[in-house]
Amino acid sequence: MGVFQDKTVIVTGAASGIGRAVCEQLSQAGAKLVMADINEGLLKEVSASISKGGHYAKPVVLDVRDSNAVKKMVDDTVAEHGRLDYIFNNAGVGVMGEARFFEYDDWKKVIDINLYGVVNGVAAAYPLMVKQGFGHIVNTSSLAGIVPTPVEVSYVASKYAVVGLSNALRIEGEALGVKVSVVCPGLIDTPIQDAIKLIKVDKEQLKTIAPKFMPVKDCAKEIIAGVEKNKAIILITGLTKISWVVQRLSPGLIRWIWKNNLKKFRKLY
Repeated sequence: MGVFQDKTVIVTGAASGIGRAVCEQLSQAGAKLVMADINEGLLKEVSASISKGGHYAKPVVLDVRDSNAVKKMVDDTVAEHGRLDYIFNNAGVGVMGEARFFEYDDWKKVIDINLYGVVNGVAAAYPLMVKQGFGHIVNTSSLAGIVPTPVEVSYVASKYAVVGLSNALRIEGEALGVKVSVVCPGLIDTPIQDAIKLIKVDKEQLKTIAPKFMPVKDCAKEIIAGVEKNKAIILITGLTKISWVVQRLSPGLIRWIWKNNLKKFRKLY
């Protein structure tokens, strides 16, 4: 992971889950981290832990929905370090339940954070990277960004958009020196399992039908390896890789599989 030595890296959603694991591993690789998260207490705790290990980790309390705050963070980072090598637009939230039970905010909050959080990061970082002639934007999507999974429709909408945005921007940025990757994790063992809003379903019952989750450290390793190789789409977990192939070869089969999964889900009501 020598490619990350002394590189300036911004990570959003850095206080927990995938963002935290990525930060911890990038710090070991010698990166200079700007860690952004809305959870001030946990963010300072995690960044302090990384700093105690002799690594650079600057905490920035940030709501990724605030485009002006995101731009200020990016501008301040470049002013301090003279460059921005990577930005991981990773912050995200989810709502699980059928769309017929959603309130409007169950759509808006998810899309504002998962999609516009990425848009705000791209809008702030991409022009600067084009100007400096290099940089790598890494956007976090999901298995739900490549396969139409029911009972998380607002999440699917946001994550599909992130995949499309990333793939299109990669084409634009290539000749300008800017790389773009999108990460599509499957089921990862992160705190989002506890933070996700559940609508008309019991968390303990849900666990009875959930498959095995990948450890977050393993997920972070695969993300970093994919970024180092400049992969366009970084697929994480076997389920994600298989689902991606089946979705491309037989969308009807994927719909049939998920209709059967939906029947299991509805039994939890």
